[in-house]
Amino acid sequence: MATLYFDIDRTKSKSLAIIFTDRMQLADLSSVFVVKVKLSFNLNSRGCYVMWKILLFGFCVFSATAIQQIPERHSLYYVYTAMSKPVAAPGIFEFVAMGLLDDRQIDYYNSRDKVKVPKQDWMKERNTKDYWNKGTQSRRSKEQWFKVNINILMERMKQNNSDIHVLQWRHGCEIEPWADGKPKFMKGVDEYSYDGRDFLSFDDSNSQWVAPTSAAVPTKQKWDGVPILNQYTKGYLESECVDWLSKFMKYGEKELEMFAKDSAPRVYPLAKKTSSPDKLLLTCFATGFYPKDILLNIKKDKITLTEADGVQTGDVLPNGDNTHQLRKSVEIPESDRAEYECEVIHRSLEKPVIVKWDGSYATNQGQGILGIILGIIVVLIIIGLIVGIVIYKRRIIGKYADANGTGHSSFAGLDSAGRDNPKDQDSASSQRSTDSGQGSAGSDETSNPLLHNEADNV
Repeated sequence: MATLYFDIDRTKSKSLAIIFTDRMQLADLSSVFVVKVKLSFNLNSRGCYVMWKILLFGFCVFSATAIQQIPERHSLYYVYTAMSKPVAAPGIFEFVAMGLLDDRQIDYYNSRDKVKVPKQDWMKERNTKDYWNKGTQSRRSKEQWFKVNINILMERMKQNNSDIHVLQWRHGCEIEPWADGKPKFMKGVDEYSYDGRDFLSFDDSNSQWVAPTSAAVPTKQKWDGVPILNQYTKGYLESECVDWLSKFMKYGEKELEMFAKDSAPRVYPLAKKTSSPDKLLLTCFATGFYPKDILLNIKKDKITLTEADGVQTGDVLPNGDNTHQLRKSVEIPESDRAEYECEVIHRSLEKPVIVKWDGSYATNQGQGILGIILGIIVVLIIIGLIVGIVIYKRRIIGKYADANGTGHSSFAGLDSAGRDNPKDQDSASSQRSTDSGQGSAGSDETSNPLLHNEADNV
């Protein structure tokens, strides 16, 4: 919720100067905007002392909505997922890799076809054949690395191949355009997970790895023991990744801008009875928007409600058409006669969209036996999934305990994979080249910092 600050100064010329400052923190977007507006008018006219109070109130209400902004943030991420063995299901591959620009897929690779292919026409048109050939070789190398290291992890943890194990890696960067037209680095990500658990993540600010669990500390210590590789990772995130992100944004500027303009959010106020007597759950649901950065507010009599008022905010979720959705909800008395509105602010909109709630709500009555049956089916499915997960986890934890004498898993196996061997001549720079779509011109993907060395094989 925006907080307005203002100063009133009666000058010698008998004019009243009102300076408004709108300072707001956008929690999800990690950006602070400060906007000042100076409103001046002459006090000599009749009735002006009354009018300025009216204007002051009206301007405060207007500012809280109109001054809010959405920063233009862009991202480039690469995501790799590998499984310990094939799965007999259509469309699911042992290894998959993809590039994502502003959450839209720009390239793709899987272990069946073994070719890095463009997923946007402008990526195909603007990048050379050499770029795609070298990208294919890079992805094939990573596929082999993942195979080796999953086996190492399984052996270190005394796991067998009866279960499926998953190793994932995500790296990339986020930028915002700056006043001089150059991109401003905002965030770098390089993180790993094994079997759905966080394993290690790179702290870009301090150039070191973070172990979220004690089991990963030995691996963190080994990787941090090679400073040149941490320097390379930091350099890729803050420099090379930013360069490639800027380049790809220029390549697809027209198409992305057109898609964004055609992807304005639609907002719906919805309400239903809750389990509490005389209470309603009012939800503002926004959908169909791109990019995903958005402000969605629930307003009561023109005042934006916050978490302090009981507002709960969901995650921004993807739709199946490259757009996104978001919902916010608040519980209100059924007898409340206040005016409630849903307000959405998005880059694709020239001005905020506000939709009033008409007071209607779903009662959950009249659903009949079908609703009861469907509810029972859903509950049974959920119970089955929970039981399956519990059994699976107990089985895995039991194996870890038998193997390690502990009640938790150990990720020490990845230690054996090591990072690029510092003894190998120019290992970091050679990886920059082999992973590049443009040879020595740079790499859109970072080298795999855990590239397996034969000497480290178990």
